[in-house]
Amino acid sequence: MPEATDEPDLPLWELMQTSYVVARGFTEVFATVGLSPVQFGVLASLADGEDLNQAELARVIMVRPQSLGEVAMALVERGLVEREGPGGRGRPAKLRITPAGQELLDRVFPAVAAFNAPRAMGLSERDAAALTRMLRTVRGTLSARDQPGHRLHLP
Repeated sequence: MPEATDEPDLPLWELMQTSYVVARGFTEVFATVGLSPVQFGVLASLADGEDLNQAELARVIMVRPQSLGEVAMALVERGLVEREGPGGRGRPAKLRITPAGQELLDRVFPAVAAFNAPRAMGLSERDAAALTRMLRTVRGTLSARDQPGHRLHLP
């Protein structure tokens, strides 16, 4: 158990620091099948069954639409994702996961689940569930601030 400190409680800073450790771990997990974390996010989102265009995917996995273009193209070139329609300016093409993409996702998912296991994080099942709920609340609240017209208000 970590020692108590006299440092102030800054939960979002702790979350930011923790995110670096988590990102390194996931990068290692996904590298075993030749994916990046963003590529995994695309495949996992498409595996939910709904075909999405690049802008929709970017919103779901919380990246900028511009950065998703190269990611999507690489997945298409690898045969993990396919485009429906011609796409191009003003004609958003839907993307869908291919059987090869689903197979790759199925292959890496046990490692993803193991990395997310409560015990692997040093938590009980109950604490892990509570952490998940709290993180979803924080993400939803802070994401709402990203909407047009919203300004960050600091004391």
